[in-house]
Amino acid sequence: MGWHLRLLLSLLVVFAAEATTTKHMRDFIRVVESIEAANPGLQMLDVVKGLRKIAGFETDLPKRYLSDLSDAHLLVADPSVNSYIHEVINHSLSQVGKEKGVVLTIDGSNVALAPMLLGLQAGLQSTIKDLYTVTLTNNLVASFLHHVQHEQSSIPFGTKGFWDSISSPMVYTLEGLPSLATDAIIIGGMDGFILGSEVASSNIREQSLSDLLKSYYSHQPDATGLEASPRLISQNRRKNFKQLVSFSLLKSQVVQALTARRNLNESERKKLDDVVKHGVDKFVHVYATCPSIITRSQWGAASYIGSPSYLPYPVPYLFIHHSYSPSTPCTTFDQCASDMRSMQSYHQNSNGWADIGYNFVAGGDGNLYEGRGWDWVGAHAYGYNSVSYGICYIGDYTSTLPSKSALDMVRYDFTGCAMNSGDLALDYSLYGHRQADSTECPGNTLYREIQNWEYWNSYLP
Repeated sequence: MGWHLRLLLSLLVVFAAEATTTKHMRDFIRVVESIEAANPGLQMLDVVKGLRKIAGFETDLPKRYLSDLSDAHLLVADPSVNSYIHEVINHSLSQVGKEKGVVLTIDGSNVALAPMLLGLQAGLQSTIKDLYTVTLTNNLVASFLHHVQHEQSSIPFGTKGFWDSISSPMVYTLEGLPSLATDAIIIGGMDGFILGSEVASSNIREQSLSDLLKSYYSHQPDATGLEASPRLISQNRRKNFKQLVSFSLLKSQVVQALTARRNLNESERKKLDDVVKHGVDKFVHVYATCPSIITRSQWGAASYIGSPSYLPYPVPYLFIHHSYSPSTPCTTFDQCASDMRSMQSYHQNSNGWADIGYNFVAGGDGNLYEGRGWDWVGAHAYGYNSVSYGICYIGDYTSTLPSKSALDMVRYDFTGCAMNSGDLALDYSLYGHRQADSTECPGNTLYREIQNWEYWNSYLP
């Protein structure tokens, strides 16, 4: 390679470093592209291992199951790029609740890069038998053990967080009690498992790493919904994960790993048995049964005004709404989060309500957005708020329908999730908003649709 070409590539790397200012997946992909340009001719596996080498990410886990990095290429990269890579790949939790090694994606999920890259490497090296361990099992085991020994100050897994800015994310802060297997660690592990499985069994390993990550993390659905989208995208994470993973094998690996721990007393081992028994089932519930739920803090909700009232369990009624305005379905996390903030502002400042009226809102991006959530009484169906959940589809459905994927998310995923957790009665009744109030909501076309759903009831007591 001529010196002028090397100089140009080096300048590209420097430019990428200067342009990279956020912890967003698009910026990580941009850096990977610049490194691939400065280091031509490398295979995807070479780049994955080279990134790990730059980051100094060589813990006991990958050494044991994926071999060390002694043969990894020393990638050409600007020092500022090296610093960025080190920061976004190495995962850590601080005492003040900051989680590092996490990036925000276009679908609203938060992904820890370390388990995702380890899963990719396992697949590229055809060490599929170790996919469970390097992506999920080891992190769940560590988190379960930590919870047993710090029962009052932790949860078994799945702590979520929020960014200081949705448009320019820099700092990710955990919310609530911590866990070692945070939501971002689990999402990264799921992606590592999915992508590792794919590269091990198809020719996509011939792609560049940046192209694979772009196709997986950068897809934007249109108004037709996810059913018209490619299969291998992050919005289909839960669907693909359920098809690939053996939950019985995952559970047996967790049990086997924990059984080998000799330094637990009898009381701790009994607690651990209970945590594993319920923990793996809860893991399946949250990450395979339920839809992806974006929390209030994640979409940037304002605080509830006053003190909420609480719903009884199980909730007997479910009401379906449409927003009417916004009139078009949102198809990206940024757009849906903006619509949520707009609706909440209108409900609080124009209607004089304490909060957004709905318990949950269905976006066209594959996510369910938390409004008043599972516990708080809503403001959506006069006379029935204290005994019902209200779910709103973003858009005007007077003459059209939400996408099939959005319809199914509520009809099957949300209701299955809610009934499985005991929040929604097993014999609940489903209604349209117009059955409780004098209104056209949820729109003529959507109302006709829900009359075909299993739990729709023409009689409202």
